[in-house]
Amino acid sequence: MQAKGRNLRKICVVTGTRAEFGLLRWLMEALRAVPGVRLQVVVTGAHLAPEMGETWREIEAAGIGIDARVEMLVSGDTPTAVAKSLGLGTIGFADALARLAPDLLVLLGDRYEILAAAQTAMVLRIPIAHIHGGETTEGAIDEAIRHAITKMAHLHFVAAEPFRRRVIAMGEAPERVFTVGALGLDGIAKVDPMDEADLAGALGLELERPFLLVTYHPATLAENACAGAEALLAALESLSEGTVLFTGVNADADGRRIDRLIRDFVARDEDRRAYRASLGQRLYLNAMRHADVVVGNSSSGIIEAPSLGVPTVNLGARQEGRPRAPSVIDCAQTPQAIGAAIRRALDPAFKARAARRESPYGEPGASDRIARILADAPLDGLLMKRFHDHAGDAS
Repeated sequence: MQAKGRNLRKICVVTGTRAEFGLLRWLMEALRAVPGVRLQVVVTGAHLAPEMGETWREIEAAGIGIDARVEMLVSGDTPTAVAKSLGLGTIGFADALARLAPDLLVLLGDRYEILAAAQTAMVLRIPIAHIHGGETTEGAIDEAIRHAITKMAHLHFVAAEPFRRRVIAMGEAPERVFTVGALGLDGIAKVDPMDEADLAGALGLELERPFLLVTYHPATLAENACAGAEALLAALESLSEGTVLFTGVNADADGRRIDRLIRDFVARDEDRRAYRASLGQRLYLNAMRHADVVVGNSSSGIIEAPSLGVPTVNLGARQEGRPRAPSVIDCAQTPQAIGAAIRRALDPAFKARAARRESPYGEPGASDRIARILADAPLDGLLMKRFHDHAGDAS
């Protein structure tokens, strides 16, 4: 139950996408349960877009109140539209954060919506706690955004020890960097498993084998972000049996073009193909649990799928730099390479390897670990940062 009172520590969590809320939900729940903490939630970005499924409704359906909405998405499918959205987001966050006046602002990851919140909080002198810093994704602008937020942030929660060392190497004080594991593993532990029949009923699909779960987002540093999607669809066209379930595309440059390509592909064979703009965490994780292979370029194929024992075919450079489990197959974005990788992932010997559930991202429980630190961290002097010259050590 949410605490009330004047002297509560106000901790504000920002979410801009369905996937991000799936990761942050259990942290929000943990913060609501901490005595002396008042959770605030700000919703922005794709959550508020009708074409993206208005996924803010999933937040309210989970029983989590929304304290502010920041409309920021400019209609368009170009880098210019994204840049303008960033500016609108900064204006909207200025109003929202000035009104809410949180003691701490919690931001996850590396998207441009989150950059707008971070730069606003920096100017308003609101301390920032950043989750999933220190990682690399070399095929997207997310790489630069993530590291920029690290330099604006005051507390850092990383998924693995190599990421902690990288954040410290960027000049952050070691005592402010905490290795907590990946938030995505909490969802696996907390979401109730569904059997295949219940999942098929909830999706309204016949789940024929092989069952492929596909998520493809624009690689925002690529000159032609659609080329990889076209190669993926060409590879999937050659599949003669099974079910292919696509999830929605991020609100990035070229996202709408890729979305149209996928919808047209699905429309040509709706008996075996399906598209869902947003599944919600319960259906998404259960679809992953029952999939024969996860295909695309989403971080969920790198972080969550290995912990569910499901093979991943990861396309292109969007996730380049993240540690890999043995169940992840990286491949070039050509129809031939993608088709070969899918066949390898479906091989019984490779599926047996994936079933070992080896992961470099720790154990569930990150949400509770982060909530305890956020509730107890001293706030006095937190805004003052000194560049930590580590001289080769990350102790």
